[in-house]
Parts: sequence; C-alpha cells; structure tokens
Amino acid sequence: MAERIASSNSLNSSFSPSAYRAPAVTRSTSLLLPRSSSLSPKCHLSASRSFVSPLSDRALNRASLKMSQQRRATGSTTVMCAASDPVQLKGAKEDIKELLKTTFSHPIMVRLGWHDAGTYDKNIEEWPQRGGANGSLRFEVELKHAANAGLVNALKLIQPIKDKYPGVTHADLFQLASAAAIEEAGGPKIPMKYGRVDVSGPEQCPPEGKLPDAGPPSPAQHLRDVFYRMGLNDKEIVALSGAHTLGRSRPERSGWGKPETKYTKDGPGAPGGQSWTVQWLKFDNSYFRDIKEKIDEDLLVLPTDAALFEDPSFKVYAEKYAEDQEAFFKDYAEAHAKLSNLGALFDPPEGISIDDEAKAPTPEPFVAAQYSSGEKELSNSMKQRLKAEYEAIGGSPDTPLKSNYFLNIMLVIAGLAILTSLLGN
Repeated sequence: MAERIASSNSLNSSFSPSAYRAPAVTRSTSLLLPRSSSLSPKCHLSASRSFVSPLSDRALNRASLKMSQQRRATGSTTVMCAASDPVQLKGAKEDIKELLKTTFSHPIMVRLGWHDAGTYDKNIEEWPQRGGANGSLRFEVELKHAANAGLVNALKLIQPIKDKYPGVTHADLFQLASAAAIEEAGGPKIPMKYGRVDVSGPEQCPPEGKLPDAGPPSPAQHLRDVFYRMGLNDKEIVALSGAHTLGRSRPERSGWGKPETKYTKDGPGAPGGQSWTVQWLKFDNSYFRDIKEKIDEDLLVLPTDAALFEDPSFKVYAEKYAEDQEAFFKDYAEAHAKLSNLGALFDPPEGISIDDEAKAPTPEPFVAAQYSSGEKELSNSMKQRLKAEYEAIGGSPDTPLKSNYFLNIMLVIAGLAILTSLLGN
C-alpha cells in the first residue's frame, strides 16, 4: 500500500545486486541463501553452504504441498531440506528488532514485506505465476520497478541477518521484518505464520504494474482494482492504508511530497521527505485523524489517502478508525496477516508458528449437579447461586469440601424446626 512511497531510512551508498549473488546456484541470481525441501525450489548443504541444483518449474508445480523437513547424510555433511527453520526464524526476529532500534527503518521494512506480497493475483492459480509473498523482490529485475524505488536500501539493511540465518527463506524474512516493524513501532501483534517457499530465479518475477499508484485519475476505483485483484475488501483496504502512519514520502523517489518538513528535517535516520503524521515512527490511528482534520500543511495527503474520506464505503471505516484505535488495531492485524500470506506456497502447508505465548488453559466448567445428591437437573440460575455459595466457603470443582455441605444445612434446618416445635408446646 505504500505505493511508490519511500520510507523512513535512506542509505546514501549505492547498491549492486550482483554483490549478493551466489554464483554457485544454478539458474539463480539470488541475493541470499534459500533453504527448502526436495519438493521446494532448492536445498543447501548446511556445512559448506553450497547448493544442489534446483528442480525444474514443472517438477515444482507437480510437487505435493505435504512437504516436511528431511535430512539425509552425505558423508560429513548433512543436507537440510525445508522452507524455514523455526529456531533461526526466532533468532532473525530478535536481530531485526535490534536493527530497528539503531536504524529507525520500521517504515521501509513494512514496505518491503508489502511489496513482495502485493503482486498477488487471485485469478491465477499456479505458483509462482500468481505472484505474492515468494521472495521475488530480491531480484534486480523486480527491484527496478518504479513502485519499488528505494527498497534496495531495505535489502542492504537486512542482508547481514540473512547471511547469519541461511535457514530462513527470503519470503519469510521479508514478512518477518514487516510484522516486527509494526509491533516494535507500537502497533498490534500480527498473527503471523511462516514457511514460505522462495522462487528460484528472476524469470519468476511478476510483471511491473501490480502495485498501487499514489495519484491515479480515479483514486478509489484504482485502490479497488488493485486490492480486489488480491482478494481484499474495502475494510481491509482502509485498514492497511493506516500503515501510512509510519514513514515519509521522498519526492526524488516517488514524485510526491516535500523535500523536508519541520517533522522530518532532523530525522531520525536520514533527514528529509514529508510524513503523513507528526510522529512518523509511532504506529497508531493518527493517520486517520490527521487526514480528517486537515489542519497541517506539513503533513502529506495523497489522492489515495483523501479517497478514504471521500468514497462512501471507505469513509465508514476511516471514520471508525479515526475515533477507535482499538478497532483499527484489530482490523489492521487481521488484514496485515492476510496480505503477508497472499500467493505464498507454504512448507509445511499449515505454516510454522514462532509465537511462544502460551494460551491460558480453559477452566473446567462448573457442574452444580456434581456437588448435589439430587438427581434432578438444576436451572442455570440455581447452578450459579450454588456455585457462588460453594466457592464462598472454600469449595471448588478440583477441591471438594470434606463434609457434605448440603446435608449439614438440612440437619441444621431440621434441628431448628424441632426446637421451635418444643418451645411452642
């Protein structure tokens, strides 16, 4: 969605993709080292980091999606075959978080993941012809697309992490960096999965023109044309647009924005550009609030941004997000995760989770009948009353009371009745 828009950190040094090619790889000018199963494009030898020749595209398309990690001994070297290693994914995420702290590159990392996934076409079934999150953005032919201006800097930043973790595919690394950047900027936690298989060569890159433009003649219709092609809807279009709360537009790259403003002249990162928000490294709902209020000329509003409050369908969600950050975070997290999976071929098919947050165990439901000697089923309201009384005196489903509480009550009532009768007589 950050169409042709440059993001936060600009590196002044030039980038030569050939410097990152691995000449030992057959049919590939890959910037980084892939790792996949015998049903994936390539395998690599973990000891020497040399490569086995890739399968043909035809063989890959015939391959079953039920791929699993396989190991076979080859002398002193072990061939590791899978998409991405979960342990290395976790390590890469921690390194990305440290990179973000020192380079302020959150916006361009978000853009890297989006532009790799955003070429997806739901009308094409075959992989990788359908585009999407497949790591193709690492190749020079795709980097030269006008919409990807400046993303070479993101690849330079992330290259050392890929070198350190060769067991992570490019496709996974791009999406990992994008989600981590949102979270580290204060945004919602993205429900990500990993295991994306990489394309094997530049001939598998999508054609140019798949990504959104910033200033088309009919902005709202243009957004729908592009995002509907990906299988996204109006709510997801507006939610994803909210990521413009991060980053800046640089006119030398995109043709949009001012050379600098009072919010960007001192950085952080390389100074300059025009931001959509005042705090352009903080993920919140200020993007929607600022567009709605239109009170600061130093803040950027592209034609596609303005369309969110002009189009009747888009406006419903834009107004909602301007007022309710929690609703925006929820919808954004879901839309980001969906975008990151578009077009991807997963190994294993269900993906890999690296989320260590344990889910709280579901408590055992309270069944009042277990603590009553009667055979008749009690009403729900009576169950709740009995549960409250029972727990008030220290009982629980796991630690029943040592004595029969209800029998004791009946004995006390009977005793009082007899005493009252005797006194009456």
